[in-house]
Amino acid sequence: MKKFTAVFVFAAALASVRAQTNVPPAATLSLQDCITEALKHNFDVQVKRYDPQVSLYELYAAYAGYDPSFSISGSHSYNKSGQVDDPPFNSINVYDQDNYSSDIGGGTPWGMTYDLFGKIGKSAGSSIPVTSDNNFNGSSGQVGVDLTQPLLKNLWIDSTRLNITAAKNNLKSSEQGLRGQLIKTVAAIENAYYELIYARENLQVQREAQTLSQTQLDQDKQRMQIGTLAQLSVEQDESQLAQNKANVIKAEFTLATDQNTLKNLITDNYKLWHDTDLTPSESLEADKQLFDLQDSWGKGLTLRPDLLQQQLTLEQQGILLKFDRNQLFPELDLIGSYGYNGAGNDFQGSYNQFGQANRPFYSYGAQLSVPVGDIKARNTLKSDKVTKAQYLLELKQLEQNILVEIDNAVKQAQSAWESVEATKEARIYAEAALDAEQKTYAVGKATTFEVLQYQNNLTAARSQEIRALADYEEALSNLAQQEGSTLQRRGLDVVVK
Repeated sequence: MKKFTAVFVFAAALASVRAQTNVPPAATLSLQDCITEALKHNFDVQVKRYDPQVSLYELYAAYAGYDPSFSISGSHSYNKSGQVDDPPFNSINVYDQDNYSSDIGGGTPWGMTYDLFGKIGKSAGSSIPVTSDNNFNGSSGQVGVDLTQPLLKNLWIDSTRLNITAAKNNLKSSEQGLRGQLIKTVAAIENAYYELIYARENLQVQREAQTLSQTQLDQDKQRMQIGTLAQLSVEQDESQLAQNKANVIKAEFTLATDQNTLKNLITDNYKLWHDTDLTPSESLEADKQLFDLQDSWGKGLTLRPDLLQQQLTLEQQGILLKFDRNQLFPELDLIGSYGYNGAGNDFQGSYNQFGQANRPFYSYGAQLSVPVGDIKARNTLKSDKVTKAQYLLELKQLEQNILVEIDNAVKQAQSAWESVEATKEARIYAEAALDAEQKTYAVGKATTFEVLQYQNNLTAARSQEIRALADYEEALSNLAQQEGSTLQRRGLDVVVK
């Protein structure tokens, strides 16, 4: 089978929804054609295709914890105070100040926080009575950095790193969810395609049965006219013909609904496909396959999207457990600051001293904060442990269910193959039996009722044979779905970008 790649580019997801405007009144499609159409237009696939895109944006948003925060401020203050009494006790104080500051701070992937700051102010003041000691005018400021590095709590994991890891897991899980939807859709298309083949071939079988009963009726009417056959036999023929007509009508309805089922899977514009007669280009041909239960189990335990998602859920719970365990530690942080002072008669003088970098300041030390009791953190950790144990049991249960489902699917496929062989033999014997009975009837040694019974037996045998062929193909499809190998089986290489 020709292999092709289905590339889902989520940044341009809408572009993949191409309009189907040239749908012919009749279309002969292979199974691969149907799958290709569904990858472009199936609604479930289109909806699920957005999940990884949403998860990717959420991952980008989680990195916002490292975005620096910038702030700037400015203020002016004026204050006039004092008392006025009779001289010589007059006292008035005037204070005027401009302050400006800015800083940029954030966090790092190793837990350290930083704050780069700068502040400068200009002050002027005077008093009455005026002396040399109570009048001033000048500027001063600082530029520097404050650093805090955790040594225990928030050292190896903090809320930002937790959110990023969770978002990464969610992205992987959404990709597996998309794979799961693709597997489900492809398997549904396979079943619908085989059902459509069965419906067409079964309709042909019912029409052949109608033709056979019509021929029998015409022959028996001639025999009745020449007096070699009773009226009852003709009435039996007419009853059989009426029943076969009803079977044809039922088969036509089944064909119409099976066509609609397949159309609904491969298009997002049903109206355009409504009047199209879908004809499968393939036939029901069963090739015997060898089944290896251990190999199928191995595929199921490595490829099943739901199992991979459950593993990611367990992994995520382990990361949350790691975070909450870290939150039990006391906060022991190294702290430090470094920078330069500046002073002058005006702003320019302070700026010049910043540039000279000859008036440094620094500090360093450690700070410890120990929660008393820490009831919330302790019980949160206990809850995490219980939840992880629960998820682990759910994972083991899912693994066991997968083994059982694959085992059942293998047995179903084996049984379906045996049914194919048995129904083929039954059809061959039914054809031979009818031929022999018709020859016996021609020489007057059999009744019309007996011939009709053999006709019904042949019709049932033919219908059962094609039913068994369709069941076998669908059983192989179901086995691949239970293994999670549907995409590989159909040569689909899905790349998520």
